[in-house]
Amino acid sequence: MSLPASPFPPIADYAFLSNCHTGALIAPDGSVDWLCVPAFDSPSAFGNLLDRGAGSFRFGPYGINVPTQRTYVPGTNVLTTTWHTPSGWLVVHDALTVGPSNGADHVTPHTRPPADDDAEHVLVRLVECLEGSVEVELVCEPAFDYGREPATWSLVDDDRHAADATGAGQTFRLSSDLSIGIEGSSARARHTISKGQKAFCALSWAEEFASPADVDDAAERIARTVDFWRRWLSRARIPDHALRHPLERSALTIKGLTYMPTGATVAALTTSLPETPGGERNWDYRYTWMRDTTFTLQALHFLNLDWEADEFMQFVADLEPNEDGGLQIMYGIDGRRDLTETTRDELSGYEGAKPVRLGNGAYDQRQNDVYGAVLDSLLLHTRRSEHLPRRLWPLVKSQAEGALASWREPDQGIWEARGAPQHYVSSKLMGWVALDRAAKLAAIRDDPELEKTWADAAEEIRADILEHGVSKRGVFRQHYDTDALDASTLLSAIFGFLPGTDERMKNTVDAIGSELTEHGFVLRYVTGETDDGLSGKEGTFLICSFWLVSALSIVGERQQATDLLERLLRIASPLGLYAEEFEVDRARHLGNFPQAFSHLALIEAAARIILADRLDELSL
Repeated sequence: MSLPASPFPPIADYAFLSNCHTGALIAPDGSVDWLCVPAFDSPSAFGNLLDRGAGSFRFGPYGINVPTQRTYVPGTNVLTTTWHTPSGWLVVHDALTVGPSNGADHVTPHTRPPADDDAEHVLVRLVECLEGSVEVELVCEPAFDYGREPATWSLVDDDRHAADATGAGQTFRLSSDLSIGIEGSSARARHTISKGQKAFCALSWAEEFASPADVDDAAERIARTVDFWRRWLSRARIPDHALRHPLERSALTIKGLTYMPTGATVAALTTSLPETPGGERNWDYRYTWMRDTTFTLQALHFLNLDWEADEFMQFVADLEPNEDGGLQIMYGIDGRRDLTETTRDELSGYEGAKPVRLGNGAYDQRQNDVYGAVLDSLLLHTRRSEHLPRRLWPLVKSQAEGALASWREPDQGIWEARGAPQHYVSSKLMGWVALDRAAKLAAIRDDPELEKTWADAAEEIRADILEHGVSKRGVFRQHYDTDALDASTLLSAIFGFLPGTDERMKNTVDAIGSELTEHGFVLRYVTGETDDGLSGKEGTFLICSFWLVSALSIVGERQQATDLLERLLRIASPLGLYAEEFEVDRARHLGNFPQAFSHLALIEAAARIILADRLDELSL
């Protein structure tokens, strides 16, 4: 018996657009199914991703829903979709446009220095008939505040080419060179264009609803956006290697998930895409996690994107700490601390996965790994710039003191388990990272007393882990009271806790590769062996599989590392993107999308293989 067809497109079939303030997901049929304005974490105006009645915006051929081809304009986050209809051929260009900066941005105010280019706060969609003639339809049906409030439309000055949609205290303007009609909560247009003709529509939430004046202006805005992305990518150091293309797409994705006004990076574009089909493992990832900092800095510096790295570190330096001086595990992209979690029970959820969550209840959890993530990032950035800014030294001291005070305590671990606190090995490991890196930063600062204090503490943590965190068979445990495996212990290789030649390191990598995988893809842990406070199974975690690539490289298993990376590259979405998880049995992506952590880990894994290949060339 076959499963009924889902009304929801597969997660991996969505295309991702960005203007570095917000992002959109476009379904294969041309519908914008996710868009929050004006920022990544604003309420959605188009939310069909989470409920088929929560808002959509389609511009494409009438009556045809399956495109011939979808691709990014090379080197950009601009989408091109080609359609073949019974009467002709049509191409659609979609972009969240970026243009020259023009003074202060009052829509999404900046705390970082202004760049030469900035978001225009406009989604531009341009169609062009390549052959024959094609009937084009525009259907824009917003539902504000995550689907709660359908739009109220009004024509602008009785002009049939512009209409304003209002709801939940928000307004944006739809403009087009097609004549717009209002039908209830939707704005619609239909028109037949012939070979060589173009038409456009644009959605604007900019100041005074600035929009393209005509089809030529729309085309120029898209062209400027293509130029922006290509100029940005040209600054990245991406080697001429077989891994060049996935590195470029990952770099563009990470940049697309960066919130330009503050320098923050969101973990993913979306909320509540399920880790378990139809289950409750649905989280809001539109925030900045401190543990992402070190992986973000590693990736940005490897790609030679030092400006973005500095912006991100300045965002971290601006954050308000807890009373004990430590940082929360996550913050809003504007630096806010309160991310109280609520649910929207009226929404169906993606393929029935409920609840749909807004906010993230893990924001005030104790997760002792945060200190190591921040201090490793600071050391990476300091070594790259050969300078430790004065404003960052207090952050070094506060994070080191936090690690000293907390490393002996149990916590919720890197996976934010909602069960009882435990002495997780990965948390102890990151405590070691914190004090090891703090000692190195103290040496750069020329403070020998603190250098010795922190180095001695790092060695104490190392001894504690090796005494309590290793099983009798010489494998790192998930936590001190179990022999269960956990993929986060692969970080012991990546952060240099033990050399790759150490038997405990090799044993751990081998055990995870053979016992914590499904068809070669890595699980975070076995859910039946872990008290994470949730029910249901989950898919394999893509970041863990990329970590295994890195760890295999470190312990000298080059061929296994290369083979696994090739398998991971083959399961990328049709547009080269990755969600959080991969469900092996049904060969589909699960979890929030696109997922920054997956792409960051891809960059790190690819970098190790490229470096090894280059060293081989030198030894010939």
